[in-house]
Formats: sequence, C-alpha cells, structure tokens
Amino acid sequence: MEPALRELWAESRDLLGLPSSSLDAAAAAAVPRVDLPPTPLAFLRDHVSPGRPLLVSAAATRHWPAVSLWPTASYLTDALRSTAVSLHLTPDGRADALASHPRRPGGPGPSRCFASAHVRRVDFPTAVRLIRASDPAAGLVAYAQQQDDCLRGEYAAVAGDVDAHVPWASEALGCLPEAVNLWIGNAHSVTSFHKDHYDNIYVVVSGEKHFLLLPPTEHHRLYVREYPAARYVAAEQDSEGEHQLRLKLEMEEPERIVPWSSVDPCPASPEEMAVQASSFPLYFDGPAPMRCTVRAGEMLYLPSMWFHHVSQSPGSNGLTIAVNYWYDMQFDIKYAYFNFLRSLDIDGCSSGKAGALEGDLEEKKD
Repeated sequence: MEPALRELWAESRDLLGLPSSSLDAAAAAAVPRVDLPPTPLAFLRDHVSPGRPLLVSAAATRHWPAVSLWPTASYLTDALRSTAVSLHLTPDGRADALASHPRRPGGPGPSRCFASAHVRRVDFPTAVRLIRASDPAAGLVAYAQQQDDCLRGEYAAVAGDVDAHVPWASEALGCLPEAVNLWIGNAHSVTSFHKDHYDNIYVVVSGEKHFLLLPPTEHHRLYVREYPAARYVAAEQDSEGEHQLRLKLEMEEPERIVPWSSVDPCPASPEEMAVQASSFPLYFDGPAPMRCTVRAGEMLYLPSMWFHHVSQSPGSNGLTIAVNYWYDMQFDIKYAYFNFLRSLDIDGCSSGKAGALEGDLEEKKD
C-alpha cells in the first residue's frame, strides 16, 4: 500500500505544479505568487478548483487603514483600552498541541495528550503587555487567538480598519466569510500541524507568519492519532499580578478524544530530530512541504483541508498581528475522496489511539 500512496503523492503534486523530491528545505516548493489580486474567475479556476495555495502581494491591502495604524505603538491599545478580550495562555507557546500526559509518566497507555490553552478575560492593554513579555523560560506565553469570529465580536471597535470580506474571494466562493478572526502574538507562539474545514484567506498586518504546507493527499505522513484531551489551568498567582501566573495541565473529565498529528517538523535538538525521523518516516522521508513566509500586507489563500504548521516573527512593535477570513468549504466529491483516503490504515498512520510507539517516543526524548 505504501508504494501506491507515494505514487499518489507524486501525481497529485505534479497536478498542482509542486516538486515531489525528498524532504529537503532547499527543494521545498514555493507558493505561487501574484503582484495584484486575481480576478474571481482566475482565482476560482487556478486555485480554488484544483486546491492550490496562492500568495498575494501587499497591493491587496494598501487601502486598509489597519496597515498603517495597527503596527504603531499605541493605536490598538488606545482604541481597545476598555475592551475585555480572551487571552490564551500556555507555558511554552504551544496551544492546541501535543504535550506530555500529566498522569502517565512511564505508565501504560499514551504518554502524550492534546493540550488546550488556559483562557483568561483581560483588558486589551494587559493582553498586549503579557504578549510582549511572553517567555517560555518564565513558564508563560500569551497569545490572542480566539477563533469565534472575534474581529467582529471582541474587537468590533477596530473591525472597520480592514475589509469586511475579500471581494474577489467572496465572488469566487459564492459566499461571505463565516468568521473573521484577529491574531496577536510574539515569536514564541507556534501552531502545530492541523487542517481546517474552511477556505482560508490569511492576512498579516505586522511581522511575518511562516507556514509549512502539505496537501490533503498526504494525510498519512502526519500520523494523525487519537489523544485524550487536557487543558492548562491556573495553579497559583502571587500578589504581583498576571506575570506570576503558574499553569498546570489537567486531563478533561469526562474524557474527550481529539485526533491530532503526531509529527513535530521542527524538533529542538538533533537527538529529538533523530527520534522523530525514525518514528515518523513517511513525513521525514518524503516530499518537501511547501514553505511560505507571509509578510506584512500580504494575503495567503490556504485551501480547505490543507495541513499547515505556523510559526511567526514579530514586527518592530514586538507583535505579530494577523487577520484571517474563514469561508465555509464545499463538501463535495473531494471531501468524500479525502475521507476514503483517511480511512486506509497504512502501517499505523491512520487515526487510532496512540499506543506503544507514542510511549517509545516520549521515553527516548526523556
């Protein structure tokens, strides 16, 4: 079955105009780029229908007031001074990601779990202060990443600084965005490999976002498995305030299971890289992911069901600020094909409870 999968990867990449060489950063495919926004017809024909990402230059957002206002030191803080926002807190900047299971150090069952952030309502100036001060060495990283149409909700006071939708995308997709979200973080926040059931237009306003991308046909390379869900909770806080907040990981009750990618594409050390490469060979011995840096003012079209891993670099204001437009995907024959592909069990790569291999991985990393 694996040879057939590899042939599928190669053929689908050929159809998308991507190289199918080995996992080598130098050979990684670049996302197609245009200097001006495409017409709705060209966007539908060349990108939506085939499922091909697209990077649009800053010409697409030159008319946005946000482009000049949001990167300044005080505009957002002044505009949102009395606004309470949802701030997501983790010890290491990895929310909605795998973490060591708090109850099973060396015991039976999976040694990792799916960890969600601790969410706290704070006023916006406090949120910005905590984001700028975020540091894994201090055990606290803050990220404004509420994904519930928050730009038109919590941040409605500044929603008029950007377009309410992306006109050429809305016409091509035949609908308006279901959600528009605002993201504010610093370099310590990293998003692990995942996919969304949305066509995504992602716009960076300050700093840069760095994407690793894999098409849906390469689902098995990410070793999606089922993990028990956990959540960070506040453990203690001294009188000096939020900077002294301590977080601990607690398993959710009743148990909730989350399918998630087991692969870390950017291990912190050569030893961890060796463990990852031996444990997840279909990822590390396969075609290079597409790599894309989205700079301030630029737009990335990310087709639905594409897997993406995201890191970021702040701008001169110490923040990475982005807006994304989520358009509901079309549940057509391509979705049925993906579900069939996902159902195939290829050497333990399909969704299933994480077992011995996960325990081996954690044991080697310790």
